[in-house]
Amino acid sequence: MDLLAVLDEAAAVLKAPLGDDDRAQGWTDDLRREVQEEISINRSVLRRHGTDMVRHLRPRFDEWMEREGVRAGRLRDLVGDVQRSLTEARATE
Repeated sequence: MDLLAVLDEAAAVLKAPLGDDDRAQGWTDDLRREVQEEISINRSVLRRHGTDMVRHLRPRFDEWMEREGVRAGRLRDLVGDVQRSLTEARATE
């Protein structure tokens, strides 16, 4: 899956309301919105200015999830996929 597709999927999933499992894993509505917004901003930068801009992005979603105390689950895995995709894309630029 290409980088923009990963970001598209994550932004779409994070727009949906949280389920009980998500809340039990430490997600709040505010955190969901903030993460979705950050992913959307990264996606917009790459769409407008090209994927070469990935080298200027500094994904820190893993640190953010740790700081907020979010436990493993579907949304954390999704955000982890975003971080990995951005990091891998930076390494190939």
